[in-house]
Amino acid sequence: MRPRFLAILVIALIAYVLGTRAGRERYEQMKNAVTSFWNDPSMQKALDEAKKNAQKARKAATKNLR
Repeated sequence: MRPRFLAILVIALIAYVLGTRAGRERYEQMKNAVTSFWNDPSMQKALDEAKKNAQKARKAATKNLR
């Protein structure tokens, strides 16, 4: 098996087990925590900065190939 597929499978298994053990209420708590983290302005700023840096690196890499 490819490592990426195996990692996804393990994550899905862990999520399933945690979900079945914790129940719906705990699931909602975890979902709200992840959502608030993801929507945090500092997180969005970091994501935007990472995208800009990735675009700069891609342009530099393609420029060096020519």
